[in-house]
Amino acid sequence: MADWMDRFSLAGRRALVTGASRGIGAEIARVFADAGADVALVGRDRAALEDTADAVTASGRKALPIAGDLTTAAGADAVAAEVLAAWGTIDILVNCAGIAPVAPALALTAEAFDDTMAVNVRAPFLLSRALAPQMIAQRWGKIINISSQTGVIALADHAAYAASKGALNALTKSLMAEWAPHNIQVNAICPTVVLTEMGREIWGPPEKGEPMLAKTPLGRFGEPVEIADCALYLASPASGLVNGALIMIEGGFSSV
Repeated sequence: MADWMDRFSLAGRRALVTGASRGIGAEIARVFADAGADVALVGRDRAALEDTADAVTASGRKALPIAGDLTTAAGADAVAAEVLAAWGTIDILVNCAGIAPVAPALALTAEAFDDTMAVNVRAPFLLSRALAPQMIAQRWGKIINISSQTGVIALADHAAYAASKGALNALTKSLMAEWAPHNIQVNAICPTVVLTEMGREIWGPPEKGEPMLAKTPLGRFGEPVEIADCALYLASPASGLVNGALIMIEGGFSSV
């Protein structure tokens, strides 16, 4: 194997990917498996998780589907306990599960706000806290938070989502500051709209998507594999010096 392939290889690593039943999370799981990792898959849709598991095993890697509810602290703790009981150590954690209520702030309910913060911020914290001790013990670990450009720039009708992603970005940097001395890298990816099933549903109508595209220098939205490829870089030895970064994958939106 060429040296550059070694640097981007995940051979022998074990990853946990939340939100892995579909969309970005499922694509990350497939890319990680192609790169050599065994992948534990977390989501609420057991049937969809099995589809992702089939894609992982088709690459010759082990898959561990875990049906879990990250809206509760107990649910997040149960996911961590199950994967540690099965595999002992997780080398790479990808916090991808997320919810995004789209509504004017005046119409946003307290329940929707709380659920968004629970899944998008509290669950990544709880999973990171549960899995970090093993990473610290082995002096190697990667935590990748799938955030959003909305955690950096303003977007109407996304008050809860933007607040949660801004908090996730801050959490990323705080955990990095504590765990970097143990050779753990904690980074966040901040994508634009990604054309998953949910992304197409929300942003597909021209009256919704075209104003956003008009503000994006590249003139297009993202594809799931583009986020997965960035996650692969952050999960691999190639990114060993990258820590506490908020990587904007948004076609230049935030630069103009």
